[in-house]
Order: sequence, then C-alpha cells, then structure tokens
Amino acid sequence: MENEAVDAAVLAGSASGDLSVWGLFLQADIVVKLVMLVLVSASIWSWAIIIEKLIKLRRLKADAEAFEDEFWSGRSLDRLYDEVGEDPDNPYESVFASAMGEWRRFTQRGGQLAQERTSALKERMERAMGITIGREMDRIEKQMIFLASVGSSAPFIGLFGTVWGIMNAFTAIAGTANTSLAVVAPGIAEALFATALGLVAAIPATIGFNKLNNDIGRYGQRLEAFAGEFSAILSRQLEETR
Repeated sequence: MENEAVDAAVLAGSASGDLSVWGLFLQADIVVKLVMLVLVSASIWSWAIIIEKLIKLRRLKADAEAFEDEFWSGRSLDRLYDEVGEDPDNPYESVFASAMGEWRRFTQRGGQLAQERTSALKERMERAMGITIGREMDRIEKQMIFLASVGSSAPFIGLFGTVWGIMNAFTAIAGTANTSLAVVAPGIAEALFATALGLVAAIPATIGFNKLNNDIGRYGQRLEAFAGEFSAILSRQLEETR
C-alpha cells in the first residue's frame, strides 16, 4: 500500500510537468510540435507581410500625390515624360509612360490623323494603360493570398493539433489508469496551446488582409481614375489637332 502511494505521488509529480509556454512545447508530441512550428512560422511571416505592405502603400500614396501635383501643374506632358523616362518609379508614372509612349511613337512616325484613325490610337493608349494597371496591381497584391490562407486555415491547423494532443492525453490516461488533474492537465494544456497558436496566427492575418485589401482596392480605383482622366486629356488633344 505504501509503495502504491509513493508510485502515485511520483506519477502525479512527473505528469504535472512544466506548464510554461516553452515547457508545453518541449513536452508535446512530435505531431503537435510540428503544428506549433508551422503556426508560429505562419504568424511571423504574416506580420512581415503586413508591415511590408503598410510601408509600401504609404510610400505609393505619397508618390501618387507628388506625381499628381506635377501632372496637374500645367507643365508640358512631353517634358514630364522625358523626366519619367522608360524606367518609372511608381504605378502612376508607369501608367503615364505607357500612354505617352504610344503617343510619342505615333508622332515620331510622322503619323497624321488623316492616315491613322483617332479611335485606333486612343484604343492603343487605353489598352496600354489597362495592361500597365493590371501588372502594377498584381505586384502590389503579391503575397496577399498568403494572408488570406493563414486567416482561413490557421484555426483548423491548430484544431488538428488540439485533437491529436487530446487523443494522446486520453491514451496516456488509459495507460496509467489515473484520472487525477495532475495527470490530465499537461496533455490537455499542450493540446489547447495548439488552438491558441492557431488563433494567434489567424486573427492578425485576417485583420491585416481585410485592411490591406481595402487600401489596395482604393489605390487601384484611384489609379484607374487617373488613367481615365489622362485618356480624356489625350482625346481632347487629338480632337484639337484634327
């Protein structure tokens, strides 16, 4: 009887283990450890994407305002195009350069409106701006799918780790035939820790995705509005030269 009491006390002491975050990770099953590592890595990478996108969007908005000030200052569009060159620094300059490139090629060929229809030139310029907008927006939206994937899948990955951990905990309980809190607590804590990590990864990723997606959408609408206004200006110039 005395030996059984001693064994039970030793078992309870060993089962209680370290309930700190690091202790829970070290005591976890290999599958649960992999789940935890995946979730921690996804969370770190999500934060890196969010911070990088926020900084990039802030810079793009500042560049857009600076370029619009130059564009609407009344200076010559040809001179502005010469300054922008063939290597623009931001989407606004890329859209402007794509349309002006078509215009410049037309004028350098000595094209006359009587030889080439105005609608054909307008169509080429609008198509060039549309392709440029699509390409630039694809660059801005790069890695956004990762945030969406983490936000939607991280809770389920954490739940998988929880289910696996609880299965192992009940298996250990059945093996020891001891249902005391000291035996049950460590295994359950390890399992629930995986769920907590899933939420830690998913919540910032979801909020960051919604915020960034809204900001990127507004920037895209602003860029398309500029392209429309620029197309209207070029159309008026074409009509005036007829």
